Amino acid sequence: GPHLQALCASLCPTGSLLLAVHFYSSSRASPLIPSTALGVLLLILSALLAYAGIRRSLRNASLLVSLCLTLSSFWSGYGMILILAGQRVLPDPGDARDALVPGLATFTLALLLVAVVGFLSGEPVLAVVAAAVSLASAHEVALHYSSSLGPSAVACSHLVVCLVGGYFALGRILFFLTKGKVALPGTDLTQKKAQEQSRGSAGSTNPFAAPGLLLNMLSASVFCCRLLGVTSRLFLGHVPWLWAAGTYQVGICVLSYRAMDVLMATAFGFTSILKFAGGYSLLYPTWQPEEPSFPTPFLVVFSILFAVLALFLSLWSLVDGLYLLVFVAYCIALACSPRGFFAGGPQGVAVAVFVASALVALIHLYNVRARAKIPTGQGAVKALLAHSSLLKLREGPDLHAPYLGYSKYADAEVLAYACSVLASFALTTTGDPQAPLGTVVIPWVVVAGGILKLLGGSVAFARGKTLESSAFILYAVMWITWGLARYGGLYGTTRSFHTAVGIIAFMLFNSFIVFCSLFLNVAWFFYSLTFMLVAVSFLLDAIRALPAGYDIAATLLFGLVSFYCFLAALSSSTFEGCCLPMGGPVVQLSGVGAGTTKCPHLPARKASSVKRIADILRNGGTCGIPTDTVYVLVAACSRPDAVEKAHRSKRQAQDRPMSLWISSLKQLEPAKHLFSPLLWDFMEAAWPSPISLVIPRGEWVDFLGMKDSAKYIGTPQSVAIRIPDCSVTTHLIDLVGPIVVTSANPTGEADTTHHNQVYAKLGDKVDAVLCGGPSPENIASTVVDCTKISSGNIGFFRVGIIPKAQV
Repeated sequence: GPHLQALCASLCPTGSLLLAVHFYSSSRASPLIPSTALGVLLLILSALLAYAGIRRSLRNASLLVSLCLTLSSFWSGYGMILILAGQRVLPDPGDARDALVPGLATFTLALLLVAVVGFLSGEPVLAVVAAAVSLASAHEVALHYSSSLGPSAVACSHLVVCLVGGYFALGRILFFLTKGKVALPGTDLTQKKAQEQSRGSAGSTNPFAAPGLLLNMLSASVFCCRLLGVTSRLFLGHVPWLWAAGTYQVGICVLSYRAMDVLMATAFGFTSILKFAGGYSLLYPTWQPEEPSFPTPFLVVFSILFAVLALFLSLWSLVDGLYLLVFVAYCIALACSPRGFFAGGPQGVAVAVFVASALVALIHLYNVRARAKIPTGQGAVKALLAHSSLLKLREGPDLHAPYLGYSKYADAEVLAYACSVLASFALTTTGDPQAPLGTVVIPWVVVAGGILKLLGGSVAFARGKTLESSAFILYAVMWITWGLARYGGLYGTTRSFHTAVGIIAFMLFNSFIVFCSLFLNVAWFFYSLTFMLVAVSFLLDAIRALPAGYDIAATLLFGLVSFYCFLAALSSSTFEGCCLPMGGPVVQLSGVGAGTTKCPHLPARKASSVKRIADILRNGGTCGIPTDTVYVLVAACSRPDAVEKAHRSKRQAQDRPMSLWISSLKQLEPAKHLFSPLLWDFMEAAWPSPISLVIPRGEWVDFLGMKDSAKYIGTPQSVAIRIPDCSVTTHLIDLVGPIVVTSANPTGEADTTHHNQVYAKLGDKVDAVLCGGPSPENIASTVVDCTKISSGNIGFFRVGIIPKAQV
């Protein structure tokens, strides 16, 4: 955290210093820093600044996140335009001005918003940096339209950033070197840490929403400036702004999933598609004489997806839901205009997008830091649904918990299904089947159906959804490969055989997915089956045997099934119960695939649950329970039959014997005389903790009342014993007595870190599971060899969460 703050503090003045040198020397015949070199340096600095902002945001919400990501996107677009200018891609005198002004005007306002919120939130250093960069951008806009204002004014504003950033960086360096003894005013962040964390937890749950909204301003400003006459035309020089905004918004989409905000992540995925499409449309006339045409049915479907998403988003935030309606109007305006982004109608709606994005971004920026929030209608719809018996919003800590464990990401299936809808309806556009489809394939099929579906598949894989992630990734590769082959003219008669072989290979892979989806649910079976119909249409097209209308019917059918899955995934993530069911497995399996089980899963936060687990253990059962490390399988020492069952269920390896847990040293007090004083003192000092001590087996074992269970514990020479540092576990031991413990996974497999994994790994061999959510640690306990402690020697069988030095 502190190192990231120092990195942010040093990157801002570094970039501003480069720009200050550039503007001071711009009046010379040969600038000190050539445009191409300056552009490359700004791209490198923007990448580092984005990394620092993202790493900072993963710790707690902060206004610094918005500043870093906004400034990084600004520098990346600015740097690309400088590279284009340095390579003489923008030859006309007014090209550089028309290319730079939309971005400069946007970031003047965006950074001014950050500065205002920074002053209101008590962040003077951050606010001054943002205000100085905003002033520099405003001076540069004025410089392009008035020769009376020299470049020195721009350079002076950048020098202010250098001075403030350098002061902050110096303060942080002194703070580290002196270990906190010397702190310049405004640079000691230790006192603000607790306050910042409390503000972050009380504020917006998604700190990336504000930068994403500011990027919507950037893309809209390109078209606003053309409508208002600020720029003379739309051309290649505007593409860096649009594609920089799209690229950063894809990243913010992923980070929003990390912030467990499914709806805003999906919205940013949608808007990134529009940015890539807009940039492609401006790039298209450079090699084609005409402006690109747009698929009207597709845009109507896109507006419907935006409308549905706005409806669901309004359930959580009325302001955000109403904001997405602006994009519904934007898609409809594009559908009604044959010229697309070049027409005045969509450019007029872009003005509304710019204004709405600025207002909603200001609300999000302020609510991240302020205690008194600007109301967003967050509880309005929720209060209405509270009186409904049919619809109930899903809430709580398990809202985004995957079935088989803990994930750092929310579910991205909504976006993946939506990408399938977009790609399928893009293919329904009529036209010459042998044409490259340049205006449709690249921006819609490849980007929407391919790249973003890859993103959804990667997130699904991170959540443990093996089949779904495999399908999404396979379909994404299919869209991208087919789209690029079709676009590149590789669909000619000479290559039809090779194309057909590749499509058949995809169909074989998809046949396996169709077979596996029989055991998942009905919706997934039809989803994979209808994609097979699309692949068949690709194959028939490649061998010139496509019946008239078959490709349209296949893609429409796949699009409708994908749209139903999109609605079902949205409703299941928003409402309790199945509003739109995905259906059960077509073929039923025993075990985990059978759905509900007779194994009770009880919440660990309830004392009644712990009591019920204790009753099951006393009656000879084996249970999975949470601990201070990973989940374990336990049995009561007083029930030899249960201990034998646990031993059989685990197929224990000879080098992984079961261990013994107690809740207090008082349980060993009657046998204290059997332990050496050094070992007893060591146990008192080490416990409770995730440290297991392997001690010599002796008569002390009989004092714990283990009877015939003792032969299953430890080895003939030693026993591993510990007191866990977990109140639930120790309370359970108080009720049951000493317990026998082994890891809740088959021998040789990875440790179990979530209660849903216990039954998935052990099946009917476990009688109940005490559910405590994700494990506090993913590392097992440290096992210390104390068999020779009397002679002053200890060893380590396993170094776990507690390092050797601490032991």
